Amino acid sequence: MQKILISACLVGEKVNYKGQGNYCPNVEKLKEKYDLVLFCPEFEGGLPIPRKPSEIRGSQVIREDGKNVTREFEKGASKALGLCKYLGITKAVLKENSPSCGTHLIHNGYFDGRKIKGMGVTARILKDIGIEVYSEDEIDKLL
Repeated sequence: MQKILISACLVGEKVNYKGQGNYCPNVEKLKEKYDLVLFCPEFEGGLPIPRKPSEIRGSQVIREDGKNVTREFEKGASKALGLCKYLGITKAVLKENSPSCGTHLIHNGYFDGRKIKGMGVTARILKDIGIEVYSEDEIDKLL
């Protein structure tokens, strides 16, 4: 069975910034066709659970309290890339709106709830090397 990288929160793992999951029922359909490889780039990059929210502002990832956490986000993205290369993964389903995993939309960087077109750090790195990235709203494209 082909392996696919998936944001761990989408499977219900309690790894998001609030210490909760973002369970997506369509994941059950994916399990029938793919071997799911769960991954949370923020946790793997060294950030705690729970953690203060972060957003991309320009080329940096800034925590709500102003701390620059770009390095942690880049570390998690690098680990995701390494895992994909090691396991031969060519597709990923990532959590939309996330500063790590957003595939089409991210928050605007000012913690005001507005979203803009853009990609999270991990989504961008994976896409740049040719891995197909999908949001949880696009799971049907993989079935």
